[in-house]
Amino acid sequence: MRKILVPIDFSETSENAFVYALEMAKLYNADLVLLHTFELPIVDSQVVPVNYAEIYDTLEVTNSNHFEEELNTLNEIATEHNAGSIELNHIMMNGDLVYCIKEVVRQENIDFVVMGTNGASGWFDSFIGTNTSSVISDIDVPVLSVAHDTKFHQIKTIGFRTRYKEDEIYALNEILSLAKKLDAKVKCLYVKTPDSDFKGEKIQYWESVFENEDNLEFFIIPSDDIEATIEDFMINQSIDLLAMVMHKKNFFTRLFTTSTTQKMALHSKTPILAIHE
Repeated sequence: MRKILVPIDFSETSENAFVYALEMAKLYNADLVLLHTFELPIVDSQVVPVNYAEIYDTLEVTNSNHFEEELNTLNEIATEHNAGSIELNHIMMNGDLVYCIKEVVRQENIDFVVMGTNGASGWFDSFIGTNTSSVISDIDVPVLSVAHDTKFHQIKTIGFRTRYKEDEIYALNEILSLAKKLDAKVKCLYVKTPDSDFKGEKIQYWESVFENEDNLEFFIIPSDDIEATIEDFMINQSIDLLAMVMHKKNFFTRLFTTSTTQKMALHSKTPILAIHE
């Protein structure tokens, strides 16, 4: 992991995500790329004569000034978190946020994205349809989403939701590597539904692959409600970060659309790491 991208919009939400990005950069000795985007307003030039060049220049100067002020704040945050030596590169682009992120990921060879996610009443309900959801669906690098009111705290336990698919072994190895750097435990969850094709040989195979991992536990929980089971698991096992391999968009979308108000409030403080298959 050499380059970590962090979209910045001058909000507390993005600053919270920035702190998580700093901690990841410290672990991997990576550089941070800070991205701020803005869009030109849509104006009917037939009704109001418009000098688009002048509007663009004005917006660019205004955003550049705000960005410069924010960079001073971010540098102070980095110093507070003993990350003053982390290299901060900054990019300002005109255009749709998701499009700009995809372009920067491609052009800058980004390895990892950390994004803040807004949600006033319930983060899980508001997750779908947000920019974060679109980014997770449209780019191939891992995306760590950090809820709007999440303050960084030490990650002691990482949850990994699995379906015992072959391509998840690589992802779990990556999570174990991260856990070793964090000195954290990994708790691997399989939700066994009534129509599951789960066979005992699978867990035996996985346990044999990871038999030398002392900080790894496997949990098999029978349930016909995958979403609620994952939510309960996060609470009962004190999960500090939940990692998942994203196989299908529709599952990822469905996962975060059902929850009680109480559970949403609890889970809004749990960062989620989406890994592509």
